[in-house]
Amino acid sequence: MTRRDIVVFGGSGFIGRYLVRHLAARGWRIVVAVRDPLDARFLQPLGDVGQIVPVACDVGDREQVAAVLARADAAINLVGLLYERGSQNFDRVHAGAARNIGEAAAAAGIARVVQISAIGAAPHSPSAYARSKAAAEAALHEAVPGAVVLRPSIVFGAEDGFFNLFARIASLSPVLPLFGGGTTRFQPVYVDDVARAIVAALELPEAAGRTYELGGPRVYSFRQLMEIVRRETRTRPMMVPVPFALARIKAFFLQFLPVPPLTPDQVRLLQIDNVVAPGARTIADLGIVPTTVEVIVPTYLARYRRHAPEPR
Repeated sequence: MTRRDIVVFGGSGFIGRYLVRHLAARGWRIVVAVRDPLDARFLQPLGDVGQIVPVACDVGDREQVAAVLARADAAINLVGLLYERGSQNFDRVHAGAARNIGEAAAAAGIARVVQISAIGAAPHSPSAYARSKAAAEAALHEAVPGAVVLRPSIVFGAEDGFFNLFARIASLSPVLPLFGGGTTRFQPVYVDDVARAIVAALELPEAAGRTYELGGPRVYSFRQLMEIVRRETRTRPMMVPVPFALARIKAFFLQFLPVPPLTPDQVRLLQIDNVVAPGARTIADLGIVPTTVEVIVPTYLARYRRHAPEPR
């Protein structure tokens, strides 16, 4: 096989660890571009010796981005923030990074670029997160018209920040909050399915220039997801409706914690259904049969049950 080099920006994160394994199995030589290469060393055993190479790169620095892309054949941008801190803000990390990657890829003659965005990305969204994701898509397509955009719903898996968060709350608190009454709808998608969709988007010629919305096989209300959390953790916290107005007040104070569980911008996102839009290209169009929540989530929420054995 001809050697193929790919740069995965933000490859040490949740989706990255699954994606890198699939890319390595497909024969790609992978540069994992992250702020601290030491954080990505755990990925190296997923491939052959020398196949996976972590390198330092600040996606906000054009010269660093251009340097890591100079000899690449393809690029994937997984970089993202859920909350802002100082210079690490949505505009810089989402839109700015996508612009830098797109311009450097175009200059290097790289046509295969995949951008991970989010369902709900829109220039006029009430959420700054969603607006910045839309700006990132636009910036990348301006530089690389053939770039592929993937918009996942909530991504779940053993290391996720959604089911694990509410499972911890359920195991420690007598109540689980139902924001807005728990009626907002979600279409959770399994992280390994997202990784396989990225590989397909990268390698399928017909995917070039297209946008796909990635959701699982079933739509759930927030209340239904919290019922799954209660069932799989074998806890019985009371599910208490929390009006969005009250959630915004709580989030105002919580946003100042080192790792905030909720921010005002996230409350704005929670008011909008997070499901695949009618008529959108989907994960099925990339040849992936999505995995259900009920198959995967019980395998890792069991650790929150009382008297569950400590993970080794």
